Amino acid sequence: MAYLNDHYLKLKAGYLFPEIARRVKVFCEQKPQAANRLIRCGIGDVTEPLPPAVIAALHRAVDEMSRRETFHGYGPEQGYEFLRRAIAQHDYRNRGLEIDDDEIFVSDGSKCDCGNILDVLGHQNRIAMMDPVYPVYVDTNVMAGHTGLADDAGTYAGLVYLPCTAANAFVPEVPEEKVDLVYLCYPNNPTGAVATREQLTAWVNYALRHKAILLYDAAYEAYISDAQIPHSIYEIHGARQCAIEFRSFSKNGGFTGLRCAFTVVPKTLMAATGDGKFTGLHPLWLRRATTKFNGVGYVVQRAAEAIYTPEGEAQVKALIEHYLGNAKVLREGAHAAGLKVFGGVNAPYVWAQSPEGMTSWQAFDKILNEANVVITPGSGFGRNGEGFFRISAFNSRANAQEVARRLQALKW
Repeated sequence: MAYLNDHYLKLKAGYLFPEIARRVKVFCEQKPQAANRLIRCGIGDVTEPLPPAVIAALHRAVDEMSRRETFHGYGPEQGYEFLRRAIAQHDYRNRGLEIDDDEIFVSDGSKCDCGNILDVLGHQNRIAMMDPVYPVYVDTNVMAGHTGLADDAGTYAGLVYLPCTAANAFVPEVPEEKVDLVYLCYPNNPTGAVATREQLTAWVNYALRHKAILLYDAAYEAYISDAQIPHSIYEIHGARQCAIEFRSFSKNGGFTGLRCAFTVVPKTLMAATGDGKFTGLHPLWLRRATTKFNGVGYVVQRAAEAIYTPEGEAQVKALIEHYLGNAKVLREGAHAAGLKVFGGVNAPYVWAQSPEGMTSWQAFDKILNEANVVITPGSGFGRNGEGFFRISAFNSRANAQEVARRLQALKW
């Protein structure tokens, strides 16, 4: 007899984005004429073409693959040295942060790494989640058997939820209780909030005090425009002893269709074995990579390398400015519509509060049916997301302006 992983059966009926897709599909089938004017501001997928420097690098790498003498087969599971060196130099050492090339692990996506990291972390850990939260953090822990059942609001037994509200600017305070793993994401998805140096310092000090590990998702760091806001957790003293950082080329270079990201695992990061001894995570994460992963393709890694050229950096900056410009348009449009809004300044997401008495999914349905715009209901991100919705700035400028106009035309 073959058995299932029963933990999958604890998952709620639908992952957030498939449920959005289902509702949009029904809308399009029932209202085909309105479907023609549909604008999608839900899932955070980029819309603009890849930077020219990336396209040129792809062509060069494809040409290399056409010749025996320059063909590349299996690459190093941790990533080609040329890309790891570029990452460590430009994203860290040029900012005064000592990250070694071999502390960089190139992968096919931060979403994957945020789940895969659980392979090297024990089931004994007490895990803290931001709320609202990127659903992948929660669902992968459910799949791994780190939680109990969920209640009607989707809150899972066994997890410690850290409230992120307007009152704390969507940055959770360190808990009084002890936890072992903490998921943090800044700039934040979904709220668009950022964490100050003082707030991150408090979290690093907490982790050092309790020998905990911070799982720090910095996928949107390129959108930080405030010079006072840290781009990396490693800007905080002591973070090399307590933090893993996840980053992606998806939202800066537009790699959602190419798939390339990286995770930083410092060699100074330790965790306890079952008998209480401490050992490094770096060799275990490397062992996992060499066993379960064959690496990102050579062509894609050459494309990622091109982001760090002078041309690539300028083109990525222009992309970021485009999406941040959209965020400004959407933020101002939602505010003019009478909505209370957050985010949209150092992040490509606007977090809007639903009108009083309206749930997140009611706001979703109203905006879909009356404005023909797809947003993301906040309740899909957790209990504290109820009563809010997320608007993604990944779109053309014309679409962003049209969405802003339609929001203002709604009768709330």
